[in-house]
Amino acid sequence: MARKPRYESVEQLEEMIEAYFESCKGELLRDRDGAIVYNQKDGEPVWVGRRTPTIPGLALALGFSSKQSLYNYKARKEFMDSISRAQTRVEQYTAERLFDRDSQRGAQFVLEYGFRYRRDAEGEKKDESQRIVMDAEAEAYAE
Repeated sequence: MARKPRYESVEQLEEMIEAYFESCKGELLRDRDGAIVYNQKDGEPVWVGRRTPTIPGLALALGFSSKQSLYNYKARKEFMDSISRAQTRVEQYTAERLFDRDSQRGAQFVLEYGFRYRRDAEGEKKDESQRIVMDAEAEAYAE
C-alpha cells in the first residue's frame, strides 16, 4: 500500500519551510518603553529566541522523523526545488557565520562535513560537488 504524501502541494510545503525560517529569527529585545535593547559590548541589537537554522531542524519542522526522510522527499520531482532552496538557505547562513569570530570553527566544521566543502592539498576550500560537475562539463566539451 502506497503511503499518502505528507504535503499535497508545493505551496503547502513552501509555507512550512518559510514558517521554519521565521521561527529561527527570534525577536528583538525591547525595554519597558518599547525601545530596542542594544548589547553594550558591541552595539548590536539583542535577540531573544534566535536559533540557527539547520537541516535536522528543518526536517523536524516539516514533520519528518529524520533528515534522511527529508532527503527522500526531495527525490520527488515536484518538491525538489523547494527543498533544495531551503537547504541552500541553511548553507548560506552557515557560510556567513565563517566571518563571525564567535562561530567560525563551528561553521567551518558544518560546511566541511555537512555540505561537503573540503580543503585541497594547498589548504584552499572547494566544494567537491562543483568540481565534479565542472569535470563532467569539461569531458562533454572535449568530445
